Amino acid sequence: MSELTLVALRLGLVLALWIFVVVVVLVLRNDLFGTTVVTRSSRDPRREQRPASGPIGGAASQAGTDPASLRTDPEVTQAAMVVTAGPLRGTSLTLGSTPILIGRAPECTLVLDDDYASNRHARVFQREEEWMVEDLGSTNGTLVSGRRIEGAVPFRPGAQVRIGRTEIELRRGPR
Repeated sequence: MSELTLVALRLGLVLALWIFVVVVVLVLRNDLFGTTVVTRSSRDPRREQRPASGPIGGAASQAGTDPASLRTDPEVTQAAMVVTAGPLRGTSLTLGSTPILIGRAPECTLVLDDDYASNRHARVFQREEEWMVEDLGSTNGTLVSGRRIEGAVPFRPGAQVRIGRTEIELRRGPR
């Protein structure tokens, strides 16, 4: 072999070793520092459900509705989902016209850090004056008051929805 070929092979080997070292360092860094926290945009559905704090700004001006109509609608201001068990215990979400998506994916409204929850596990939404909970084809299933559900079922105040280690209850405030 010529001297030029040997130099090219040596440089290729050194380059391959450096690429390997960089990849190993990146993998170790990701393992040490965990997952990246995704910040939500200003169009977060949870923010749009909150009543406006005044005539200017707030969720009402973003949604293009009258603030007074948000305050007088009992379904928007009176219902909340409360996490009663699990790592997020005490978390409360006000329910509005936008469905609540529950799961491990960062785009979910209620993000669960639970190995037994699917990325898009369940959805809570309103249908004809009644709240519904729907299993979205999750691997481990969704339990409502101890029973595994398929599809959408009514979610009444006081009922417990269990997703992995997390229990969620629907509560309504005083009228």
